[in-house]
Amino acid sequence: MTEKIYISWEEFHQDTKDLCQKIKATGKYNKIIAVSRGGLIPAGIIAYELDIRNNEAINFSSYDNDEQRKTQDIEFAAEVGNVDENTLIIDDLADSGQTFQILRQHYPQARFVTVYAKEPGAKQVDIYAKDIPNKWIVFPWDI
Repeated sequence: MTEKIYISWEEFHQDTKDLCQKIKATGKYNKIIAVSRGGLIPAGIIAYELDIRNNEAINFSSYDNDEQRKTQDIEFAAEVGNVDENTLIIDDLADSGQTFQILRQHYPQARFVTVYAKEPGAKQVDIYAKDIPNKWIVFPWDI
């Protein structure tokens, strides 16, 4: 995957606000769990937009630089308390969907949301803002 898509801060912010409208249309939520690191920034925007003050983070590492780890090598750590149908688990991108597959096993009641979704990852999330081609995504914080 050598072709890259660059996303600006303005585009990312607008896409995250669009995601908020989709989230609002599905119900009311009272807790956010950000998937660290990529989910931290959209989770902050969503927390403000939806006025959700109960926020946690999961440390989840499925990449070494630009190489995806094998499932057995993924690092996962979380102490997030009660997770139910009013909980949003947020990441920036559903790429292969592997992250969400693993998290769904641990938190089956939660709603899984992401700003962007590639075709394989889109099947693993409940709500996302925008389809994105199967290219390497360069987020504004990666520049």
